[in-house]
Amino acid sequence: MRSPGPARPPWRRPPWWPRDQPWPPPGGRRRFGPPPFVWRIGCLLVVITAVVAITLSVALLVVGALLGIVRFGSGLHQGAIVLIAVVAIAAIAAGRGMRRLVSPLGGLVAAAGRVEAGDYSVRVREQGSPELRSVARAFNAMTARLREDEERRRSFLADVTHELRTPLAVIRGQAEAIADGVYPGDAEHLAPIVDAARSLEVLTEDLRTLALSESGNLTLAREPVDLAALAHDAVASFRARAESAGVTLAAEAAEDVPPADADPARIRAVIGNLLANALSHTPRGGSVRVGVRGSGERVELTVTDTGGGIPPDLVPRAFDRFVKGPGSSGSGLGLAIARDVVTAHGGTIELESEVGSGTTVRIELPAQDGVAAS
Repeated sequence: MRSPGPARPPWRRPPWWPRDQPWPPPGGRRRFGPPPFVWRIGCLLVVITAVVAITLSVALLVVGALLGIVRFGSGLHQGAIVLIAVVAIAAIAAGRGMRRLVSPLGGLVAAAGRVEAGDYSVRVREQGSPELRSVARAFNAMTARLREDEERRRSFLADVTHELRTPLAVIRGQAEAIADGVYPGDAEHLAPIVDAARSLEVLTEDLRTLALSESGNLTLAREPVDLAALAHDAVASFRARAESAGVTLAAEAAEDVPPADADPARIRAVIGNLLANALSHTPRGGSVRVGVRGSGERVELTVTDTGGGIPPDLVPRAFDRFVKGPGSSGSGLGLAIARDVVTAHGGTIELESEVGSGTTVRIELPAQDGVAAS
């Protein structure tokens, strides 16, 4: 008697299989091929085709007998041959049709199961009828989008973790040093803790704004807004910071600028983000200017600095989350939030930059209904 060979190793756990689920999955042996319902549909088609073929064959024999073409008895074998030929042709046609149906459907069902388990790299072959090819193309586009979203989510979580780690490390380090008596608990040594806590507060609010925007729940308290006055107020709030940095900060507005249909608090935050970025990247002796003018049924606001500019490879991604230029100390969320807020208003935001010549950010917001620049 032949001795049994070594036991077959269990199936390897696929990389897309959830780690909290057992492998192999419970419920018996792994099934190969199309699922049962696809086979049932194919068999039903074969049966229907066979019934139709037999019915047509009998009808042809009856008509032939009535016309004298086929005589029963001596010519019965002729009818049998015709019947067999018709059924054979119908069976071949049904088999080919079943194959064209079963193979694409089986692939789609199997791929859908892998997507459900978390494997977004799966793709299906575009085969079968034009309708099935269209479904396969849509399925592949969906899985590509899901994979993109998953990669973006993981990258986002990694970036958020990195941004949270720095201020938390400062707070913990300073607090432990004060608690251990290494530093006195005076204003000088408490200042880093306060600054780090403020950074966490800003980052938390930025993440909240991004989450609201992405979910479509970013509420806007729209009202007629004097964008020129809003720009002057923002410039005034950054005046001290600009003077300490040795940067000239100014705002200018054209005459007869129509009011914008906007949420003043949200737009003020956008202007503040743009000014903070501009001042951070403008060296001493440079300038930052804010301009406001009407443009038809839109109101245009520009923030221009004479800083070092943005490298060409970063310009197309300037509005992406956590994208930072060289030497940037911010979170990399300011421009992403500005884009989301402006887009929620029905406006547009653009950026032009050249290394060594500075950067200009241009925002256009809808004017109040019925009001246009004269």
